Amino acid sequence: MSDAGLPIGVFDSGMGGLTVLRALQVVLPHESFIYLGDSARLPYGNKSAVTVQQYALQASAALVDRGIKALVVACNTASAAALPLLAQRYAPLPVFGVIEPGAQAAANAAGDGSVLVLATEGTVMDGTYQRQLLAVNAGLTIYARACPLWVTLAEQGYAEDSQEAGTVAEAVLAHALRGFQNRPMVVLLGCTHFPIFRDKLAALLGDAAAIVDSAQTTALQVAAAIQPTGAAKADRVGSVMFLATDGVERFRRVGSYFLGEPIDAVELVTL
Repeated sequence: MSDAGLPIGVFDSGMGGLTVLRALQVVLPHESFIYLGDSARLPYGNKSAVTVQQYALQASAALVDRGIKALVVACNTASAAALPLLAQRYAPLPVFGVIEPGAQAAANAAGDGSVLVLATEGTVMDGTYQRQLLAVNAGLTIYARACPLWVTLAEQGYAEDSQEAGTVAEAVLAHALRGFQNRPMVVLLGCTHFPIFRDKLAALLGDAAAIVDSAQTTALQVAAAIQPTGAAKADRVGSVMFLATDGVERFRRVGSYFLGEPIDAVELVTL
């Protein structure tokens, strides 16, 4: 198979990266994908950077070994801790993360205002979003808050409109907004699990704040890099292979909610 015919590899600590895959399928409908969820070891957000790097290298190797033409790190924590390492390890394979595209979009939307980053503990503590945002616009005021319970809710399959999700989202947002004289102009969802709470957040924030997630901006970045090379083929129907390191039945069931369509089969793999 030529390089152009190879699939795009996508990995995340679990199912959150399926929101990125969903966006990729919209902008690259003729491409095929292999998605790997490291569900045996989630969440990555409370692990050390060294551990996340190790996990990211193992997940990437599993995808590269199957043959891919590009790698998408659909996990904010792994993007923060391991993206340069992966890019160096697998060069010249194109490697994309989710932080830079999301930060670019949020900074553009905020102007000289403020951005509230909602993310995992690891991503907040690493400070990558803060640095990326300031690199785009040094005049921004940036706040970052960790929301680890949101990952747990999402991975356990609690729908956005459930009472549990609503209660936790409201409590976390109230805590995150504490100390603001005015509500932030832009809220950046710095975890790929969080877009499923987008409507709830929008209802709580009102019209004063824009909500940005990195899924769409990452997908557009990948599409721009692939299409000029002639690697995006318009004469075929794309397919997806799903891999998970644990709980394949739950991955199939709950993952369908993230992806927005049924997942028929998931292959169990060991890293």
